[in-house]
Amino acid sequence: MKTLSLNLLLAAGLLASLAASLFLGDARLSLASLGDALAGGEDLPALLMRELRLPRALLGLVVGAGLGGAGAVLQGFFRNPLADPGVIGVSASAGLGAVAAMYFGVTALGVLILPLAAVAAAGLGVSLLLFLAGPRASATTLILAGVATGSIATALTALLMNLAPNPWALAEIAYWLMGSLQDASWTELRFATPIVLAGLGLLALTPRALDALSLGEESARSLGVDLRRLRLIVVGGTALAVGGGVAVAGAIGFVGLVVPHLLRPLVGHRPGALILPSMLGGAILIELADLATRLVSGPGMPLYLGVLTALIGAPFFLWLVRSLPGRAV
Repeated sequence: MKTLSLNLLLAAGLLASLAASLFLGDARLSLASLGDALAGGEDLPALLMRELRLPRALLGLVVGAGLGGAGAVLQGFFRNPLADPGVIGVSASAGLGAVAAMYFGVTALGVLILPLAAVAAAGLGVSLLLFLAGPRASATTLILAGVATGSIATALTALLMNLAPNPWALAEIAYWLMGSLQDASWTELRFATPIVLAGLGLLALTPRALDALSLGEESARSLGVDLRRLRLIVVGGTALAVGGGVAVAGAIGFVGLVVPHLLRPLVGHRPGALILPSMLGGAILIELADLATRLVSGPGMPLYLGVLTALIGAPFFLWLVRSLPGRAV
């Protein structure tokens, strides 16, 4: 399939999933409700649309695009279809920052304290990653350093949960780590969007280099690719694109793994051509998964977005691992 046709098809799918997210749910809203909401209407359907459905749907679009785009770039950079945004420890580091903010009670200082702490921790995690890997690190070294960084962040998160002063604090931390868009607001959307877009902007600089890198590091160098610069762009862009999403939605896994792998055959296995389709596909997956959590959840029995993506992604991951030896990657 031609890349342009694929992107147009995915864009149409994204519009359809966005419409489903806006109009379907316990309260069935209409296109008129959307118009009233945008016009500043104060009736109940307009308020539901403006204050609940719109920010939630748009935040899902932003978070999904960041996860999908970062996953595509990481798989191209590491030349490994099993790579995803968690491989360099960004998600775990951002989660640690948010958990620390909740543990020490500083979230009461303002609505943006928690996402700010998550983004700051993601930045510190990336700094630690680059320090551990060294200035001339190979892709393998980056993976090992990312595993170490993620393990440290995960261990510290577990320690804070272990030391939680009461069951309610522990429950708050646990629920946040499950990942959800249910408390999405315009404030969180305004906070996350520029961070994620900045990360995606950096990742959009990599298609030519990723295509060259698919031939091997030596071939990429001979084609004029600066691997050190590429490494910094990939790590920095992933930190922003993923960290900004984790900061407002919690830990949502497997999107960056599943989406690029499903779309790769449709772009001729070209890493550079996979980035934009993966952004669109990631946004579609998050929109549909979040809609499913709203439709399935019952009173007192919420289904969290991160739980659903894990239920989808974990079996897919096992199938992918099992199928790798018998197929070309």
